[in-house]
Amino acid sequence: MNFRMPPEWHPQELLWIGFPHDAAEWPGVIEAAQAQIAAFASAVADSGQDVRLIVRDEANEAVARGLVSASVKLERRVYGDIWLRDTGPLVVSRGGERVARRFGFNWWGGKFAMTGDETVGAELARAAGLEVETGDWILEGGAIDVNGKGTLLTTEECLLSDVQARNPGLGREGIERVLADHLGATNVIWLGRGIHGDDTHGHVDDLARFVDAKTVVTVVEPDKDDPNHEPLEDNLNRLKAARDQDGEPLRVVTLPMPSPVIFEGDRLPASYANFYIANGVVIVPTFN
Repeated sequence: MNFRMPPEWHPQELLWIGFPHDAAEWPGVIEAAQAQIAAFASAVADSGQDVRLIVRDEANEAVARGLVSASVKLERRVYGDIWLRDTGPLVVSRGGERVARRFGFNWWGGKFAMTGDETVGAELARAAGLEVETGDWILEGGAIDVNGKGTLLTTEECLLSDVQARNPGLGREGIERVLADHLGATNVIWLGRGIHGDDTHGHVDDLARFVDAKTVVTVVEPDKDDPNHEPLEDNLNRLKAARDQDGEPLRVVTLPMPSPVIFEGDRLPASYANFYIANGVVIVPTFN
């Protein structure tokens, strides 16, 4: 193949981050969410990287400007949820040129419909001067992770679940074919289920992540009474048995799960694996 999807640690020209704007989506906590997202944007921008924080309207922009450092650039866009790893473009390298891949987006299997989430990815890509190519199947960016050499991580719960109405009937072979055709994935490693409370139903970005071409960091839960213990142990065993695109075993590093995070009686999908690797800094979620 003459193209590939680069890994997250590949040098980045810019980073897009979504800023919370809908109080109904963040009941009672929108100000805290805005402060934390602003801190995230500022930390990356102050490290020297170009950061574009997208805001919804004039009022939302004014709030954001009062929270971020002067290094952060603001862009007004129409979007609903802030999770641009899922709704934003996936950029591949083809013959030395960058191309933005976009896929169908149905709000994580029809769960959280918000205006703009189905179009913001292509809009961002075109604004950055990238050619946009759209696939005829459903994929969120957080459902996959790559090592930049052709190996891709995903989960059966997310991409093979007809119940979630992403790609009913496509099947394992069909999914592997489109991952190869659209993202250059020649070797797909299938994990099982995601963590408890994950309303994306199995996104790999809070389970297991490549940190170099041969090393995967994966979360584990030693407490056998915790609902995360069994699925995470299964994922760990799958990774230990997996091979990369060259047939070599992976280096597997375990990462602990945080203590359960509860909000209004529901356990949230808190995980230290949902980090972000920028050019000069790594941003890691904490839970306090």
